[in-house]
Amino acid sequence: MTGMESKKQNEKMLRGVLDFAILKMVNQTPMHGYHIICAIRKLYHVYFGPSTIYPLLNVMEESGVIQSRWDLSNERPRKVYSITAEGINQIPLMECSLQFIVQTIQNHAVVR
Repeated sequence: MTGMESKKQNEKMLRGVLDFAILKMVNQTPMHGYHIICAIRKLYHVYFGPSTIYPLLNVMEESGVIQSRWDLSNERPRKVYSITAEGINQIPLMECSLQFIVQTIQNHAVVR
């Protein structure tokens, strides 16, 4: 697998767990969208731009797992996202689901 193929594969896998990663981040500290983009890039070495992250944040907010508020204390107003009680409740469920998926894949590895 080439470096480019490996990067694309990592991006596909990460997209499937991006909402989980965001929940874990905003559970630690409230963050604005650009901060989330930078944190994902730093932690996972993959770039998801605003066109991916902001719609996902809107969906997550509509589903009630995160909430936002405007921070007007800087020159530029920023929408800051934090986790809700529902989001906190979702984290262990998502962790179990991800562990189940990984375990299932490991248990059903193709034998040559």
